Amino acid sequence: MAQQIDKKIVVLGTGGTIAGTADSAADNIGYTAAQVGVAQLLEAIPALSSVFAGRALITEQVAQIDSKDMSFAVWQQLASRVAHWLAQPEVQGIVITHGTDTLEETAYFLQAVLNPAKPVVLTCAMRPATSVAPDGPQNVLDAVAVAMHAGARGVVAVCAGTLHSAFDVQKVHPYRINAFNSGDAGPLGYVEEGALRLLRNWPEALVGSQQHAIENIVNTMDWPRVEIVMNYAGASGAVVEALVAQGVQGLVVAATGNGTLHHDLEAALLKAQRAGVKVVRASRCPNGRVLGQPGDAIPDSQGLSAAKARVALMLALMPA
Repeated sequence: MAQQIDKKIVVLGTGGTIAGTADSAADNIGYTAAQVGVAQLLEAIPALSSVFAGRALITEQVAQIDSKDMSFAVWQQLASRVAHWLAQPEVQGIVITHGTDTLEETAYFLQAVLNPAKPVVLTCAMRPATSVAPDGPQNVLDAVAVAMHAGARGVVAVCAGTLHSAFDVQKVHPYRINAFNSGDAGPLGYVEEGALRLLRNWPEALVGSQQHAIENIVNTMDWPRVEIVMNYAGASGAVVEALVAQGVQGLVVAATGNGTLHHDLEAALLKAQRAGVKVVRASRCPNGRVLGQPGDAIPDSQGLSAAKARVALMLALMPA
């Protein structure tokens, strides 16, 4: 009699460097992303079958793109498929192979709209599958270990043996294999020889964050237009004025320091705000957060980076 398999791990592929190929095994930057299917990727990891310990593996190709080209349509499809698999009682966890460029935004988006009670683990690679020393296989093994960990929950990211929360993860280096960190919040933990060592608790929903039914996200045809502008020496209000004239609905400003703004840029943002455009301040500093004060004219991002604050603002502007 065949052994009954009680638990399943689902691996969803979206492309990225982890699925990339180059003409030479020595080339780690001149590759084409999203060339290898997720099933083929997993078949090339001999150690993977022993890791599952009797669990079934399900693979599904949700998209096949370079993550620099991530779109709302792919987010909608991905959220739909993640929600589908999370609802299956036999599914213990989900792993998503993803490109590194926009991984942090996808992670935050999925956490914000799904707030899953099971683990949804994004993983990636900084070297293509054809590299003489690819990092993707080990990252997949580590991601599966996290997805199988008892009590694991929420959207997290695993890269170079380090576990990051969806709220804190950020890409900080353009080519090193340990390209991600969690700023001054620190990582959630480390994957060491297939075992997870937690340093702090699993991600929780942001207090006061707006949760949207997945059906609303999937059926949205026109996403609110939210753009990011930056403060810098000599900044003006010209970009803000142009965006307002084009009908932008929200603006996130990557401000200097503790949310400081050039007076010309601030004047344009306040004018946009009076015209009905929602404006949020984040910091362009990679660590720390804007510490707001009572009576601030422009609200802060509650610790989110500019990229994630843009996602949060788009969700907040969606019709209920």
